[in-house]
Amino acid sequence: MSPRVLVARLDNAGDVLLAGPCVRAVAAGAESVTLLAGPRGRAAADLLPGLGEVLEWCAPWIDPEPPETTQDHVDALVKQVRDLGPDVALILTSFHQSPLPLALALRLAGVPWIGAISEDYPGSLLDLRHRVDGDPPEAERALSLARAAGFDLPRGDDGALAVRRPLPDVTGLTGAAGGDGYVVVHPAASVPARQPSVRHAGAFVRALAEAGHRVVVTGAPGERELTAEVAAAAGDAGDVGDVGDTVVDLGGRTDLRGLAAVLDGARAVVAPNTGPAHLAAAVGTPVVSLFAPVVPAARWAPYGVPTVLLGDQDAPCRGTRARVCPVEGHPCLAIDPAEVVSAVGRLTSGGFA
Repeated sequence: MSPRVLVARLDNAGDVLLAGPCVRAVAAGAESVTLLAGPRGRAAADLLPGLGEVLEWCAPWIDPEPPETTQDHVDALVKQVRDLGPDVALILTSFHQSPLPLALALRLAGVPWIGAISEDYPGSLLDLRHRVDGDPPEAERALSLARAAGFDLPRGDDGALAVRRPLPDVTGLTGAAGGDGYVVVHPAASVPARQPSVRHAGAFVRALAEAGHRVVVTGAPGERELTAEVAAAAGDAGDVGDVGDTVVDLGGRTDLRGLAAVLDGARAVVAPNTGPAHLAAAVGTPVVSLFAPVVPAARWAPYGVPTVLLGDQDAPCRGTRARVCPVEGHPCLAIDPAEVVSAVGRLTSGGFA
């Protein structure tokens, strides 16, 4: 009999999207798959194919603004999982995170079999202690755990990132009627150290507009001031729906599913290392990745789509996992706008190799 499986990924939206191939592999061999997600990844979890249900819980050892660790908070998780009654749990983590706190909570919830990637001795907390050699992309690292647990992708599934379709019609937002093409610039990142300065992001938009590209600037509701400033850098930030405008500011005007649709319609996406870059990959759109080397590009660059990686990968911040840039002037993302224009040109003209 096929098991009921709980897959846990308690991080941000991009982390959850990168778990997609693992989720689909489990779904191919399970009676049902439930994802345990954090509040910052919940919207992305709702986009993943293969899921039957999503549980939400904020992990105090993972969230950057963690809740207090209390008996009531842990009991809430234990109750959710006990009510679900999974036969198997797979805990997905980044290389620097331990799966063991969650494994302990899942044991208290009565989960009989638990697997995770762990460098630490797990004692009786894990039934499968999986090891990963080398430095694979995060999506492949997660998929390797599913395979070690006896699950694999179905025939015909190439292991790329994916979202549930159909996506909403957003032509009224982008103004891209009649086949008009556009390039998305997403200037924000969830971690400040990975985000280009407003000045540089604005210069990218201006250079793309001057090169003849129609540009759509995207951002979350809390990023409206940023997107307005970046869009205005082109000197022609028009109202939504005006097809003749060079730049459209969609800051705060979409939820994550709507953003997926906007990215799906783009010819290319310019974004730092953040969730929308992975969302672009999940809808199959090429990405110009403005990648700060605070984490390794080998693990976290957009996966499975044509990508041009920009940014100084040997900058002094390399490998620090810093949330705030430790180097004055944020030099790793002081990218020449001409490089961005050239990268977009390669991705949109078939010149990418």
